[in-house]
Amino acid sequence: MLGLAWWGIGQVVSDPPPPPGAPVEVVIPPGATGAEIAGILAEAGVVADPEAFVEGIAADGIAADLRPGTYVFRSNEEYNRLVDQLVAGPADSADTRVVIPEGYAIWDIRDEVAGVDITAEQFDAALAEHAPPTGFLADGEEAPSLEGFLFPATYDVGQPADAGQLIAEQLAAFEANVAKVDMSYAASRNLTPYDVLKIASLVERETADPAERRIVAGLIYNRLKAGMTLGIDSANQYANGSWRELTAADLEQDSPYNLRLEHGLPPTPIANPGLAAIKAAANPAKVDYLYMYAIKDDPRRRHFFTADYDVFLRYQKENPYS
Repeated sequence: MLGLAWWGIGQVVSDPPPPPGAPVEVVIPPGATGAEIAGILAEAGVVADPEAFVEGIAADGIAADLRPGTYVFRSNEEYNRLVDQLVAGPADSADTRVVIPEGYAIWDIRDEVAGVDITAEQFDAALAEHAPPTGFLADGEEAPSLEGFLFPATYDVGQPADAGQLIAEQLAAFEANVAKVDMSYAASRNLTPYDVLKIASLVERETADPAERRIVAGLIYNRLKAGMTLGIDSANQYANGSWRELTAADLEQDSPYNLRLEHGLPPTPIANPGLAAIKAAANPAKVDYLYMYAIKDDPRRRHFFTADYDVFLRYQKENPYS
């Protein structure tokens, strides 16, 4: 079936394709997109037409399944063999795959890596040995933890797994991906890259709808400018160390993460956001919204938005959660 997708896009590589040639070592970094992988393969001479490769993996529905690592392909590699190996992972290793989704907090990642035999003690010790990428924090800024910097992606860990190597790869993936983000608009609003990362984590936890990311970010910018509290309760959940449903007492807790009571951004990111959320936080939608209300039972965690407080109250009254 994979081969059909390759030729179904019009035999754009060549007709007929040249035979595979010499071995080529290729390194696919964690977090690389399908287009970026295609560019790496094209530069190495593994594929002749990167756009054709991107169309092929999109048609086959495997763009998100391609795994990072070091591979040995051949120049002008056959499509079937190429994608089969990229989906299976590096063939000559005993690596184990661990998937870190967008929006995981450090405690979520700690639980996830237990599945590849990294203990909580090993993970925490490795965290203590690493720091955010040099130059990311502004002068005078401090990051109390690596929350926000552990880039979500699929990683291969050796057996026995090395927690330090995993965290180093996550930090490298973070640095490589954030380099793609234009921070100039945020800077014009007196926000540092670390502030953007905090906003991105709030956006990541607040909505699962890609179309809403920039809107939620725009609302956050508006409320910061207006001197309003952000009122984003996922930060309260983070303070609790759990994503469980909040109680009335939780909403009154004395915590710098209680964004119903505290002004400004939380002290740290509340999760590890993906590239899309970071881009949204750096370049928010130009909207006038100041209020949002989560739509009840929406699996994509979408919201009703308005700039009018009375409209917000009316919607809230007409759409109670209980």
